[in-house]
Amino acid sequence: MSSERQLRDQAWIGDAVLALFVREWLLTNELVHLTERDRSQLFELFTSNRFLASFGEPTKVEASIGRVFAASGLDAAFAHIRETLLERFKQVARNRGFRV
Repeated sequence: MSSERQLRDQAWIGDAVLALFVREWLLTNELVHLTERDRSQLFELFTSNRFLASFGEPTKVEASIGRVFAASGLDAAFAHIRETLLERFKQVARNRGFRV
């Protein structure tokens, strides 16, 4: 398999793991005040290429999540997202007027 294909495959899995993380995070008790519209907007923001690009090339960011998932499972992938993406996301969301 070519390295480009492998990167895309890892990113595809990473994208799915990121989407699951964001959905679960948006449904936690600390965020129960959010409307469905807010949740939808925050989901789109968190998973957007524009946001991910603040960490590097979006495909590579997603692929890194996919690699952690493949090597160590869902909990490790979620921890990776919390450690690398979540705080900056909260800052961006707050700057847009969301209470997160």
